[in-house]
Amino acid sequence: MDKLANHATLLGTVQDVSGTSVSVTLQGNQFSGLSFVNGQGYRIGQVGSFVKIPVGYIELFGIVSQVGASAVPENMSVEMPNGYRWIKIQLIGEGYKGGRFQRGISQYPTIDDEVHLVSEDDLASIYGRKAAQHHLVKVGHIAGSESIDALVDINKLVTRHSAIVGTTGSGKSTTVAGLLHALSDTVRFPSARIVVLDIHGEYAKALSDRANIYRINPDSRNANERPLQIPFWAMSFEELIGITFGNLPADGKAKNVILEKVIQLKAETLQKYPQTGISLDNLSVDSPIPFSLNRLWYELYCLEFGTYFSDNGKLPTPANWAYEKKAGGENIVGDPDKGIPPKFRKPKSVKDDPEKINWLPDVLNIRAQLDSLGAKLRISRFDFVLRPGRWRPKEDGEVEGDLAELMQSWLGSSRPVTVLDLSGVPTTLMNDIIGILLRVLYDALFWARNLSQGGRERPLLIVMEEAHKSWLGKSAQRG
Repeated sequence: MDKLANHATLLGTVQDVSGTSVSVTLQGNQFSGLSFVNGQGYRIGQVGSFVKIPVGYIELFGIVSQVGASAVPENMSVEMPNGYRWIKIQLIGEGYKGGRFQRGISQYPTIDDEVHLVSEDDLASIYGRKAAQHHLVKVGHIAGSESIDALVDINKLVTRHSAIVGTTGSGKSTTVAGLLHALSDTVRFPSARIVVLDIHGEYAKALSDRANIYRINPDSRNANERPLQIPFWAMSFEELIGITFGNLPADGKAKNVILEKVIQLKAETLQKYPQTGISLDNLSVDSPIPFSLNRLWYELYCLEFGTYFSDNGKLPTPANWAYEKKAGGENIVGDPDKGIPPKFRKPKSVKDDPEKINWLPDVLNIRAQLDSLGAKLRISRFDFVLRPGRWRPKEDGEVEGDLAELMQSWLGSSRPVTVLDLSGVPTTLMNDIIGILLRVLYDALFWARNLSQGGRERPLLIVMEEAHKSWLGKSAQRG
């Protein structure tokens, strides 16, 4: 760069250095806030803009973080020369003059070192990789120069954690949709596989031509929309408790009884419908074996609310349970399949009354939890998880669809993107459902790690909307 151009790009000089934070005084002749170099206009001291500091053969690059009086170093604020204007920059990387930019700082500026505008040639050294390279995808152009593409390294994006952040209305969702469009180009990336957890239902329309959409209330007119169904029996025991019963008594008695009953029901299913790789010897409460949740709820309800005729020293059995009766004399036994509970007569133990009615023993103190679960079994908005279509077990545990079929529909489709639209999930379940989905997806890839469907040949990119919310931390702890 010749002396004239070098003078035109000069912003000011370094006055204070604190680690990677550098305070700079602007030149006294920089009043317009706009400078022209080779016909190109540059904003002076704009927050977020790049600057460079030549130090010998090295050029240090930084980003403007503060402008104005607040950028003055504390130890100089009282003696600040009249008419000086200040900016504060954060050093981010370096490079040899005309060479390649690299992150990190190996040396630091000194007092009175010159600070210059970053020209398009400089920006090209920072961003200037060609989008034609197979592992790079263009997502737009950089804010400082429309002639330089903004590129994303696909290898790093898929194999690392990353985040897109910005203020409300800044275009985060639009950016994500554009990025997903680029990544799901089946010509360029035939092995692309993406799962989007969409809690606001924003991406179905944007990706409708290349995605399968799973939502609680799918549009039957759209062939790409299908019902979102998450089998409760594929959850771990702790996840299942959170979805169904919620908080249980601290003494642990109820939790142990429920655990034993779940294992018993899963064992009965396994005996009737054997599955490869699982036997009664290695069966656990977390094994993904179908069982009837309605039957579990009904049996627990009877134990908790039930009464029986205890006269003549009778022991409680279903044969002598004290049901209330209908007008026609029939017992009101309820309907487990519909989530309708039975009704029992109130206890009475009058001395001269031959009919004595007593509570069933071993009360678990979970009446409120059982009432709540019964309501969920009757309300359609919980069907996606408690009555999940082809994956809903019959009373004996038989199901039409297995877990492999469900994972195949999510991860093995011919379309590169799967959108799990969670906008219809009850807010009380949202945290748990997201954690469950992440855990199930991880388990599916883990157990398929030696197959082509696993992560070796086709890595899975999971896109989470509003990942800053507290449920992400909870999900990560579960996973």
